Amino acid sequence: MKKWIVTINQWLKQGLPGYCAFCLTGRSSSAGWCDECFALLPWNLHSCEQCAEPLAGVAGKRCSHCLTEPPSFTTTTASLCYQDTITSLVHDFKFHGSPRAGMLLVELMLSRCPSQMASALLPVPMYPGRAKERGFNQAQWLAERLGDRLDLPVMQAHCIKHLPSQRSLNRRERQQNLASAFMVDTEMPAHVTIIDDVVTTGATGHALATVLLEQGAKRVDIWAAARTPLQKS
Repeated sequence: MKKWIVTINQWLKQGLPGYCAFCLTGRSSSAGWCDECFALLPWNLHSCEQCAEPLAGVAGKRCSHCLTEPPSFTTTTASLCYQDTITSLVHDFKFHGSPRAGMLLVELMLSRCPSQMASALLPVPMYPGRAKERGFNQAQWLAERLGDRLDLPVMQAHCIKHLPSQRSLNRRERQQNLASAFMVDTEMPAHVTIIDDVVTTGATGHALATVLLEQGAKRVDIWAAARTPLQKS
């Protein structure tokens, strides 16, 4: 990681076209990075096929949580781990509203698309008061741009429960916190993909997917920019 000599904040301020967003060398691809930095990102190479939880060993298996308590969603695409440079990138997008950081996350998501694309995208909704406080819903922002690039419609759900911060909650506590939190008032297409910035335990995706299935969806997947590492979930 010695190459990360320029901080996220520095390149966000400069945003130089033609330069790598991570190291500022003039060898960037059209997506905004050079090959070396792209290879050094914290890729989630070995993960649960259902919730994308990082696993030790070969990818394509299911974790113990998904085996014992299968979630309502079918698969999760989260090709990066929420650590190192990706943590800074998500933080700048989510809490500082940086469009430069957001577009880079979009490009990184598009670099590793789901193997089976749904017929519609649906961002994780945010309680209106929380969205007003933050200024925008990061999942909605990502979904709109992914929808434009992939020519897919963006569906909507509603968060009807003011949820306290879930950062310090474990999987079980998050599930209890999310009970009756979401509502959908339109019929869903057969295959829907939930869009979020980071998947931590999969509890949010499970709660939302349950509602989508009740509204007519036959399959629900998740597509996020990153997955929280095993030891932190």
